[in-house]
Amino acid sequence: MDPIAFHLGPLVVRWYALAYIVAFIIALPLARRLVRLGPKVASRVAVDDFLVYAVLGVLLGGRLGYVLFYRPLFFLSHPLEILATWKGGMSFHGGAAGVIIALALFTWRRGLNFLAFADRIVVVVPIGLALGRCANFINGELWGRPVASAVPWAMIFPAVGPEPRHPSELYEALTEGVLLLVVMLLAVSRPALRARAGFLSGLFLLGYACARAFCELFRQPDDNIGFLAGGITMGQLLCLPMALAGIGLMVHAFSRPARQTDWIAE
Repeated sequence: MDPIAFHLGPLVVRWYALAYIVAFIIALPLARRLVRLGPKVASRVAVDDFLVYAVLGVLLGGRLGYVLFYRPLFFLSHPLEILATWKGGMSFHGGAAGVIIALALFTWRRGLNFLAFADRIVVVVPIGLALGRCANFINGELWGRPVASAVPWAMIFPAVGPEPRHPSELYEALTEGVLLLVVMLLAVSRPALRARAGFLSGLFLLGYACARAFCELFRQPDDNIGFLAGGITMGQLLCLPMALAGIGLMVHAFSRPARQTDWIAE
């Protein structure tokens, strides 16, 4: 598959970039509706304003996360390559950290409740995850491990050799994306859960960590890292603190009284 979607004169538009653009287009109107569900946490205008923060958080955090977590020595020797984002290299865990920082800064400046606002925003994040993993598949990157026995959906990724492999990108699109989105939409539809600030954020962190750790069983580790002690991967290792943070947020949410009124005044 060609990683380039189309050309606009000298401008090259890649599927990876389109995945991010389409994700924001789909997620924005949904997030506008979610923040107005009782108890209300923000205005629709606030969601629009947060979009700039979210884009910067995803792009800067995702890129820096990849640089620090996966190839620090290479980028230390080739610092200009950090800017070569068209060659690939984004980390979800770094992007998540970037968005958390963006959320903290935005809610502080607007006087909004950080956890309550985050609860509604995280619901739409799996949309970007699903489309981003599909773009990974089209790019022929982040491929899976070789298949021990023949399965109908095994695929050959020419960049890595002739052996059939798991299309792990699609596994992640279905679990981190579609399945997690369904779970989050069901959870946010419950007023009792919306009233407990931090619960939905914790559910997202725990859900993503479980889905990603499972899919790492089929995904080929990065060549420059390989397997870590005990046969785990870097992706699984990074999911551990995420899962613990998610559990902590969920416990914290239920240790406090449920919110009976809106977080913002009309």
